Amino acid sequence: MTLALRRTHWRYYWQLMRLDKPIGTYLLLWPTWWALWLASEGVPSLTLLLVFSVGVVLMRAAGCVINDYADRQWDGAVERTKHRPLASGAVTSAEALQLFVLLLLLSASLLLFLNWQTMLLSLVAVLLAAVYPFMKRYTHLPQVVLGAAFSWGMPMAFMATQQQLPALLWVLYLANLLWTVAYDTYYALVDRPDDIKVGIKSTAILFGHYALPIIVMLQLLTLLLLVLVGYLAQLHWVYYVNVVAAAGCFVYQYRLANASRQGCFVAFLHNHYVGMLIFMGIGLSYLL
Repeated sequence: MTLALRRTHWRYYWQLMRLDKPIGTYLLLWPTWWALWLASEGVPSLTLLLVFSVGVVLMRAAGCVINDYADRQWDGAVERTKHRPLASGAVTSAEALQLFVLLLLLSASLLLFLNWQTMLLSLVAVLLAAVYPFMKRYTHLPQVVLGAAFSWGMPMAFMATQQQLPALLWVLYLANLLWTVAYDTYYALVDRPDDIKVGIKSTAILFGHYALPIIVMLQLLTLLLLVLVGYLAQLHWVYYVNVVAAAGCFVYQYRLANASRQGCFVAFLHNHYVGMLIFMGIGLSYLL
């Protein structure tokens, strides 16, 4: 049965792509915009801005679809995920794979607006998106793979803009990777009891009782790397003010997570503001 024959199911496809929960899109979009603004020194072309913004939405949706496909036999046993379309049977495995392929094809069409070097880098993005959901079966570090995936728009943005991958990019890349591991560990802490029962691995399980202190350490390293980004890019002092504000967000997140498991989820969601603050700092630096 093809997607075209299941028009009444578009509501479930929408949920499967998590378009009703845009937090993941924000967490992927902000770092991509960081890179675009830094690579173009504050003046990204409208074409690149549109291509990368739409690409973020499509690739995040594709990642959610393949993630739910990989977890379809486990999601039903986890309280937070048991009502997802694949777990509940509202969408079949075949339909999910069709939707995944469609999203990849739409994403691939955007590459026509980019140079060939960026096209080559996009292959890594597809590989990371496809591999990540299965990593939680084999390693306690799937969050690291997610961080690599969520950061890969950065080298693509630099290559599309400058046709090179400077040192500044890799400092930014590492900062975002560590930040991603930190906030996704908050996310994993919410499901840790259920994940242990069904055999899913995560940094939340690996870190054990030291999860919150390790998250704080990762966030501190993220902030230090973001300060180095500001130095290398010669950004205005207003950028550093926003980095300090992001540090305040991290303190607030720790207090939330230290209070309850539900607080861990709220702390995860709050990272949207961290991404926005850093972007505002970069953008204002070039305006001033």
